[in-house]
Order: sequence, then C-alpha cells, then structure tokens
Amino acid sequence: MALHVLALAVDLRIPNADSLKDKRSVVRTITDGARRRHGVSAAETGRNDDHQRAELGFAVVASSPGHCTEVLDAVERFVWSFPEIDVVATDRHWTEVDR
Repeated sequence: MALHVLALAVDLRIPNADSLKDKRSVVRTITDGARRRHGVSAAETGRNDDHQRAELGFAVVASSPGHCTEVLDAVERFVWSFPEIDVVATDRHWTEVDR
C-alpha cells in the first residue's frame, strides 16, 4: 500500500504590512485557518525577515492521490480568498512512500 504526500508552497506579497507584527498576524490567520478547516500541516517556510513577503508551506498525507489533490485544491482556494494578500506563485511537490 502506498502513502501519498502532497506539499504546496505559496509565495505571498502582503502589501499593507508595515511591520513583521502585521505580517505575522496575516500569516497566522492563514496557517491556523488552513489547519482547522482542512486538517493540513501548515507553516511559514521562508522570507521570515521580509515584512511584505511570506512563503507558506502546506502538506497533506493520504492513501490516495485524489484525496491529496482535493484537500490542497481547497487550501489553495482558501489562501486566494484573503483580499489583503497577493499570491505571487504556487508550487506542488508529490512524494509517494511504499509501505
């Protein structure tokens, strides 16, 4: 049986963030919301010291690739729903582990 892992990286611009505190508030809202709503792992993974940019990472593990895709499609729609951010780029990476 294979275990499927799909990771999503999202590069964001937060134009109205005037400080790291402003940025962290937006990032926390997105990552906490994705965890609660979609049951994914979520973290700020890059651009930590730039107050108007952020890189977020999300991951899901499932027994089928279709379920992974559905979950991260929903996460991506969730991220795009925030009017205070601009999504610069997204990237997905698959891993499959045979057990």
